[in-house]
Amino acid sequence: MKIIQEIPALKTEIRSYKQQNQSIGFVPTMGFLHEGHISLLEEARKHHDKVVLSIFVNPLQFGPTEDLDRYPRDFKRDEQIANELGVDLLFYPSVEEMYPTTPSMTIHVTQGVNVLCGASRPGHFDGVTTVVMKLFMLVQPDKAYFGQKDAQQVAVITNMVNMFNVPVEIVPCPTIREEDGLAKSSRNVYLSALERLEAPSIYKTLHEAVLLMDEGETNPSRMIQFVQNKLQELPLAEIDYIELLAYPSLHEVDEIKEAIVLAVALKYKKARLIDNVIVNKGE
Repeated sequence: MKIIQEIPALKTEIRSYKQQNQSIGFVPTMGFLHEGHISLLEEARKHHDKVVLSIFVNPLQFGPTEDLDRYPRDFKRDEQIANELGVDLLFYPSVEEMYPTTPSMTIHVTQGVNVLCGASRPGHFDGVTTVVMKLFMLVQPDKAYFGQKDAQQVAVITNMVNMFNVPVEIVPCPTIREEDGLAKSSRNVYLSALERLEAPSIYKTLHEAVLLMDEGETNPSRMIQFVQNKLQELPLAEIDYIELLAYPSLHEVDEIKEAIVLAVALKYKKARLIDNVIVNKGE
């Protein structure tokens, strides 16, 4: 596995892959790899000659009240995981390498960001799409793999690729969960022991909501109220949002009769957890 930290060296390596007509699968991450990331890398490994992993904690997507320095990092551990999974190239740039000067422009996302996580994190997806576009231009992958746990991110990046005709196929991959249902996340390490016992109720509630939809419930308001009533019973969590939206357009619906995402975010003392289920009632 090659570890590259500088853009010119990355370009040289990617050019070599292209000259040999080798396909590239790409997994962009902010590191502190867990089973969710591993599943993306394993999926990419199945389908491509070369697998590229990037680790970059992107300052553009952190708001003024969010602590960039507190984001968990463990590069040596990430390096070992990537090597064991057969990653061909690990791109690990510094902030100075990615942004040598103050960015003269960023992508401004105008649709699908005033809901879900975007509503409470203004500018977040501008930062996400800007760095992902930059990485796409550098790595030039055939396909890029993203976890469905952040359904809004997948939708926004897919819309970006379609809007700018970026020659990359976005591959959403299922959320990887602990045995008790809690979605894998680097933020789980911030949960206290009691919070960790409570947190699996998030997915349990979403699963119960899916069963109600399977039984014929089509009213979004009733579904949201059902989830709210259940989550309000959790003593340690504060509800950030509960939303049911068309997917991937992320607009409101009056009736559940198409593909929808039911998504929630809850705040614990030191962690904010998100989860979602996607149900396709149009099938």
